Amino acid sequence: MGTLGRIVYSLGVALRETGQALDRLGSRVQGSAAFKEELSRHQTIMKLFDKSPVIDETVFVAPSAAVIGDVKIGQNSSIWYGCVIRGDVNYIRVGAETNIQDNTLVHVAKNNAVGNVMPTIIGDKVTVGHNSVLHACTLEDEAFVGMGATILDGAVVEKGAMVAAGALITQNTRVPSGQVWAGNPAKFLRHLTEEEHSFIALSATNYAALADIHAKENLKTFEEIEADKLTRKKWALQSDDYDSQLGIRREKPPQLAFPDKMASKGPH
Repeated sequence: MGTLGRIVYSLGVALRETGQALDRLGSRVQGSAAFKEELSRHQTIMKLFDKSPVIDETVFVAPSAAVIGDVKIGQNSSIWYGCVIRGDVNYIRVGAETNIQDNTLVHVAKNNAVGNVMPTIIGDKVTVGHNSVLHACTLEDEAFVGMGATILDGAVVEKGAMVAAGALITQNTRVPSGQVWAGNPAKFLRHLTEEEHSFIALSATNYAALADIHAKENLKTFEEIEADKLTRKKWALQSDDYDSQLGIRREKPPQLAFPDKMASKGPH
């Protein structure tokens, strides 16, 4: 840093300190009417009862999610925005390549109507749709839970089974492999088609790839975010008509800080 740089830096420090001093003075003048800034208590990963979540380094946990207590999550799984995974009075296990989508609640049971103590077990390559509730239940590998579904204590969704959007799976109900259950309370609707079987596996794969992109975006520094903004702004100002007259052909926009490798695939 040269002489001019040091002067500018020192000036910046002085201005910030002056502003902070003025803020403190203003608060004292206002007395009890002064605005008090509250500390945000949100913790994405939270220890409870001496139990800390064990999360594989490849897992994407969105910043607004909360993973609490005795929870283990396997490789390449994803916990999306607004989710709560609360392993307080029992434990929760989530396998590999499983996606638990936005605003889903996963909880456990210490005491319930039948007196059982029940964890929540979620297998590998499971898809749990947005706004679902999973309570002290088991989802076997490659199970699929539609948006807004509720699965209650002791229920089991077998491998490759599908719970329709908005369905209620009542206590101790078993959804057999290869079947679709729907309704409130949910009942057998029909058997899965071959296309639906393939979709369940594809959904898990696509969400694992999409989670990687979200993870990289959330890791960007302030400087990288600002650089991306400038790149997008410059690209928006490009004139294809003018460029063509100059003999310039652009096949794709300039690369951002993290290239979007999924641009041609999409999440679903």
